[in-house]
Amino acid sequence: MERSDTKASTHSRPLSEAIRITPASVPASISTHRKHIRTAEGTHMNGLELAVLVGSVIVVGGWIAERIHVSPPIVLLVLGGILGFIPLFSEVELPPDLVLLLFLPALLYWEALNTSWREIRRNARVILLQSIPLVLVTAGVVALIGHAFGLPWSVAIALGAIVAPTDATAMASVAGRLPRRFQTILRTESLINDGTALALYSVAVAAAVLERDINFGEGTLRFVASYAGGIAIGAAIAFLAIGLRKLVRGRLLVNTISVLTPFLAYLPAELVHVSGVVAVVTTGLVVGHFGPTVIMASARNQAYSFWGLTSFLLNCTLFVLVGLQLHSVVEDIDGDWDVALALGLLVTLAVILVRIVWGYTTPYIIRVLDRRPSQRLRRVGARQRLPIAWAGFRGAVSLAAALALPTTLENGDAFPGRDLIIAVTTIVILVTLIVQGSTMAAIVRFGQLPPDPTEAAEFKLAEVTALKAVVEALPAEAERLNAPDELRDLLNQEYTRRLEEFEHDGEESEAQGAAADVDREAPLRLALLSVKRSAVIKLRNSNEIDDTILRRIQSRIDLEEIRLSRATSEDE
Repeated sequence: MERSDTKASTHSRPLSEAIRITPASVPASISTHRKHIRTAEGTHMNGLELAVLVGSVIVVGGWIAERIHVSPPIVLLVLGGILGFIPLFSEVELPPDLVLLLFLPALLYWEALNTSWREIRRNARVILLQSIPLVLVTAGVVALIGHAFGLPWSVAIALGAIVAPTDATAMASVAGRLPRRFQTILRTESLINDGTALALYSVAVAAAVLERDINFGEGTLRFVASYAGGIAIGAAIAFLAIGLRKLVRGRLLVNTISVLTPFLAYLPAELVHVSGVVAVVTTGLVVGHFGPTVIMASARNQAYSFWGLTSFLLNCTLFVLVGLQLHSVVEDIDGDWDVALALGLLVTLAVILVRIVWGYTTPYIIRVLDRRPSQRLRRVGARQRLPIAWAGFRGAVSLAAALALPTTLENGDAFPGRDLIIAVTTIVILVTLIVQGSTMAAIVRFGQLPPDPTEAAEFKLAEVTALKAVVEALPAEAERLNAPDELRDLLNQEYTRRLEEFEHDGEESEAQGAAADVDREAPLRLALLSVKRSAVIKLRNSNEIDDTILRRIQSRIDLEEIRLSRATSEDE
């Protein structure tokens, strides 16, 4: 994570190397694995010192955000920016390949694991419109503005591709405030649109480096192949990971596979020049769907704890690093800030307005073309569409793509407008995160989004169905395990009472019934937990509940299974 001593060699080829623009035309990549980070005074900051710095900023920033009720990404961005202007930290930069090859696969995989297949299918049209055509339209409008400021068409389109996608990390921090349908739309859009933007980016940068016009026919074929290849590789890696988890039983080994999975999907996709983003998202969705049937409770509990903390740290680290980058952007743009500010603010206005216009035009086109009753039931008012239209934050992926632009063309000339593009991208990120991010809570309140009308009912259905299955299976399981009659009667009373409580109130009381003897009860209770889990999975597979409800109930089952089997005290 070091900045080169000369500007000409800075940020040379991380992403372009991954997408293989042209081996001979792009300078050697910056190293993101060097031991030290050089500071302005000639001293060095090693990786451990940087890790402690970033971690401390995360803790302090998170505490400040809680105290002043501001979104944590905004606070971390500001703190990182302030630190970046301190000479000791002024040379610390955001390594593009660290973001695109390490952070991005991990974050996308975790978000995909926690996304509902059923809700994606139900909202597939909106999600696809937001994550593919909207990205292309946004890139086109930005390209028009960039070309008007003197950028060649291929470079202007590259700028459009850089700022077109929304940021998955910023979306994750906002989506939790929204009802289930709106969460799914925003999260899935942010997962897929990176693939769209990076595919367009690779075509545009390749044309710019080779100094030729973009062949839109060839570009379209590459775009389709990028998506199709990414889906195929992602699905293959997902089923490979599932198969390996069936073979490996140790909790730590199973979760080692979990950690490797997103990178196993991303790497081969990039090596064959298709979308690594799409591959990772596909892998996450498939593993998330089939995982409940093949992953042990103890391994799943450990994995969710690991990924939850890891995604939090990676998200926060990205915002701190983006803030630290501000100093170098200011320095590199030299005296052209009037042009950079003008273009940056115009591009920011464009990406915001295009999204708003899109959100308030495509629904009416859909209404004209699709008059089905089921479609009418899913319509929302103009006021309720505003939160989706306003949630257009840009983030670290955009900046990483800008920094990954090659420094020279094939003929050795400097890449046109590179510093300007980095500055413009930074402005877009700052304005969208600070302006849109700080007002998002108010926009959500203004939208008066209705609560999900089916979520509570689905949870009740899942619990009632699972408890009925347990009560029905109890006699047979007790006989199979030679359980005493008094234990069978005790558990029958307990589960029957819990079933009656759910049927009547939709929830159960705190009292769980008297415990006779844990050692004696454990085998039968474990068998009944398997029955309960199977019943809930069956409901999910029949689309009567979605994955979020399954995960909610499954986590309770897993904790009970771990307690009964004493898995937490075993060295697996």
